Amino acid sequence: MEREIFESMGVEKGAYAAISASKAPYNTRMNPSNPIILVLYYSRHGATRKLAELIAQGIESVPGVDARLRTVPAVSTVTEALESDIPSGGAPYVELQDLAECAGLALGSPTRFGNMAAAVKYFLDGTAAAWLSGTMAGKPAAVFTSTGSLHGGQESTLLTMMIPLLHHGMLIMGLPYTEPALMTTASGGSPYGVTHWSGIDGDKAISDDEKRLAIAMGKRLADTAVKLQGAR
Repeated sequence: MEREIFESMGVEKGAYAAISASKAPYNTRMNPSNPIILVLYYSRHGATRKLAELIAQGIESVPGVDARLRTVPAVSTVTEALESDIPSGGAPYVELQDLAECAGLALGSPTRFGNMAAAVKYFLDGTAAAWLSGTMAGKPAAVFTSTGSLHGGQESTLLTMMIPLLHHGMLIMGLPYTEPALMTTASGGSPYGVTHWSGIDGDKAISDDEKRLAIAMGKRLADTAVKLQGAR
């Protein structure tokens, strides 16, 4: 099914094969001169991470653009609790240098009472140096989220993530209704960004419509970053 989704979006078979064959999706760097789209997320049970990987696939369907997946460490109310410097699995932790090197950003978080997770907010609160230097100004950005309940604050969570990105001067991108899946989805999907309904137990697989929208968002973000770089 994933192959059909790619091909229905105009992604050539060769590009699909290259994406599927990649065994290092967290730090793909085919060409040092390629623009990088940073896909930064926090995921507690894996649903938001899966969305991030689909968005990265959409990014890398655009020739000459690389996706860089990064995550943030969890935070705790127990001040003595420490995270390892290296995650036990998945993407590496983000560094401020990743913000400087990227040509665009996809930011994702699960919903916490209609808001972004504390781990994402904690990282964003530490980006004052990037804000002062204008590191992110003029770069395109998109947001994504997952929730346990269908109406569990998906769109308000997306909006909360947009606010600090606007303060950074980023160009916020949504999903247009030219994407047919926005009209047919019975689960996640919003003009504000990519979403997924994971179920209370996190047992709902990402639907075909959710996949289409995630891939489309990545492709749209990469296409826009390329156009903006070419106009400079």
